[in-house]
Amino acid sequence: MSATDKPNLTKREIASRISDATDLQQQDVAAIVQKTLDTIVDALAEGRNVELRNFGVFEVKFRRARIGRNPNNPTQTVQIPPRAVAKFKPGKIMTERVEKLQKPAAA
Repeated sequence: MSATDKPNLTKREIASRISDATDLQQQDVAAIVQKTLDTIVDALAEGRNVELRNFGVFEVKFRRARIGRNPNNPTQTVQIPPRAVAKFKPGKIMTERVEKLQKPAAA
């Protein structure tokens, strides 16, 4: 469950909502949604950032090599190699809308 105790929004539900709003067939919308996600992943795998105005930016960040600890044996150090990671930075509109979200009262 999410922070609001509501079920997560799935790719299938996204396609269904778009289909209902546009009168396009759900399977066509699902294919478009999948192709959009594949295109974002392909761009990130090429080291490119993906900027979606008024939504956010998917970007590739490079983490440097570092020393970590073995969680099973905290006295043992392990070398963690450098690696690329995908990050998402939300846009202004998304940030403003999410900030308005209220935490549900404790039960």
